[in-house]
Amino acid sequence: MNIAFTMAREGQIIDPLLAGLAARLSDEGARLAGIVQHNTDRPDAAPCDMDVIVLPDGPVRRISQFRGIGARGCRLDTHAFETAVHLVASRLSRATDLMIVNKFGKQEAAGRGLRDVIAMAVAWDVPVIVGLNRLNEEAFHAFTDGAATFLDPTPEALLDWARVVMRAPNLT
Repeated sequence: MNIAFTMAREGQIIDPLLAGLAARLSDEGARLAGIVQHNTDRPDAAPCDMDVIVLPDGPVRRISQFRGIGARGCRLDTHAFETAVHLVASRLSRATDLMIVNKFGKQEAAGRGLRDVIAMAVAWDVPVIVGLNRLNEEAFHAFTDGAATFLDPTPEALLDWARVVMRAPNLT
């Protein structure tokens, strides 16, 4: 099973790391699937807007709801997120070199979200890199039966692992 995960260090954000990996590998000709996330600060000081980019080349989908400045709780727009999940599933193929998943989050921990798409990639022997946070770590390790490889949250570690496991020719 070629599945790896990375977790942020104190003060680090994983989203730019995974987006940078996707950009680098795409520039080198890798056939990618999955999603990377980009957050945009709001001018009204409310929590940021969360957008995902469906790999390899879009579209960009807003997956957060603006619930007001004082709102608490989950801001995920599950309908918008599921739309992005369906786009990812439709682009994943046995010829995919690497699947990048911004986060194994609450939806995946509950058996929804990208969980089935990740399982499909693994079944097709498509390598997968997943961002993970401590809240969902136990569910992720149960999902992978402890077989996932930890990658240091650095561009070099992710790129080195990806290059070893990908089937794409001529990547340097």
